[in-house]
This record gives sequence, structure tokens and C-alpha cells, in this order.
Amino acid sequence: KAEFIIFKTILLYMKLDCGTDFVTLVWTEGRSRADTSLFRLGNCFPTSFSATEAVFSVDFDDCDFRRIVTGDRMILVTWESCFTLAFCCRPEDWYPRLYAPIFNTYGLGDLEFHFGLMNADFSGPAESTSFPLGSFIPIMASVAQESHQPLLLFLQECVAATTPELQPESTLYPIIANEGCLVDSLVSRSKFEPRQKSSELHLSLQAFRFGLGEEVFIHCKLMAWDPNSLDNTKKACHYVKDWEQLDNSASRYLCACCESDCKSRRVRSLASAVLGPLTITDVNY
Repeated sequence: KAEFIIFKTILLYMKLDCGTDFVTLVWTEGRSRADTSLFRLGNCFPTSFSATEAVFSVDFDDCDFRRIVTGDRMILVTWESCFTLAFCCRPEDWYPRLYAPIFNTYGLGDLEFHFGLMNADFSGPAESTSFPLGSFIPIMASVAQESHQPLLLFLQECVAATTPELQPESTLYPIIANEGCLVDSLVSRSKFEPRQKSSELHLSLQAFRFGLGEEVFIHCKLMAWDPNSLDNTKKACHYVKDWEQLDNSASRYLCACCESDCKSRRVRSLASAVLGPLTITDVNY
């Protein structure tokens, strides 16, 4: 359920209702001569007002809110002229994709993909976008099943860049290539984690030297597919002494092309996603 937060003093009464991606704040003023039209929530004007109340119905991205994630709650902080307001929300059906740049949502046809940074055990959104060199960057990709048959989610291609948009002159660091091969696992401890749901894919990416100290963006292409119709262009492979297929160890033969060419002649629709900025820091400094 959405949380209702009430803040009350002799002259001031506030009630907050957290929606899925918005908040409604009712600000009641006890001073008879107060002009409620002049009240502000951060840099937001009242949505409506009366002689004693100012009502703000605003999105999480409005009003210059600062958002802090703590477990399954979100704290919205904004400054007033003489005090700070901090609201704690746990909205109904809250999902970490609301937190850019930590989590983003992408649509492809009637499918909705989610792509984001997670905490260490993948139980919630990341609390930081800074990672020490050599540590793991937990990344989750998922697809909303809706009324579809069960789908397997794949990361077909991922690269790191220091720009939010890929340009012809961009310097890239390959992470996943060749239709689902985690090529970074050849030189690191990066790996796909066992699936908890077919519609989710968890990647533990070891923080690399590329873009060290700069803003880094992870660019990926996502695909959802029938789990009964896999081939060497629809797979999730990582290297642990040898190439292994995440979803079925008996089908590791699908990974045989990971160091050659797995490209398909068919052009499929893929969802493009970007994660970042994140920062990789050198532990020696």
C-alpha cells in the first residue's frame, strides 16, 4: 500500500499520499492571513489552493526532489525557505525502474523491458552508482510477461562507453557480443547468475579499467524469446574454464561459436537500453 505521512505543528499540517510515480501533498496552514497561492514545494507551484490549503500533485521527477533509496522505501527531500521537507514513500507496485539513472524502462511492440543497477543480492535497486575497480556491478534486465506465453530474456549485445549515446568515434569496451556471449568473462570474473525467473537476467559484471574515474554508460540490446526455441543466436553464455550456457548445461554447444561468429542472417527486433552514468574508482587512490 501507499504510505501516508502526516507532519503536524500548531500552525502547519501536511498529509502526503505516495502514488506509483507521483505524490500528492496537502498543505494546511493555520495562520488566517496566509496566502496559500504563494506556497511552494521545492520549485513547484500549487496544483490547486483554497483559503487554508495548498495541494501539490506532482511526479517524482518534479519540484527538484532529491531521491534516496533505502531498501523498499524512497525518501524525497526538498528545501523550503526556512526548513527541509523529507518524505518517505513506499508506493503500491513500486518498482526500481523509477530511478534514473539506476533503472530505466523501454518498450518494443507490446513488450516492456526493464534494465537497471541492483544491490549486491539483486533484492532491490542499487544505493550507489560508484563501484571500486574489481568489485561486481549487479545488473538486472527483465521483460514484463503480461499475457504472453513464458519468455526467456537475453542480453544480445552490451558495450561500455563514456558517452550516453554511441557515436561512430566512440571508444567502446565489449561486454557481451556474438549474440549473447559474455566476452568480458574471458578476462574477468564476470558471470550470469542463475535465473530466478525466466523473464529476468542477472549479470554480475566485474568493474573494469575502461573509463576509470569517468562517467561510464552501459549500452545493451535486449531480446525476449520462446524458451523452447533456442539456438546459437538466442543464448546466455559465460566462460568458466570453458564456455557454459546459463539455461541448460547440456546445451553448451550453443556457445561453441562464441569465439568465432554466431551472427544470424535474420534481422530481429531488439530493445536498445542504456544504463548510467556510473563511475568506476581505483581502490589504490
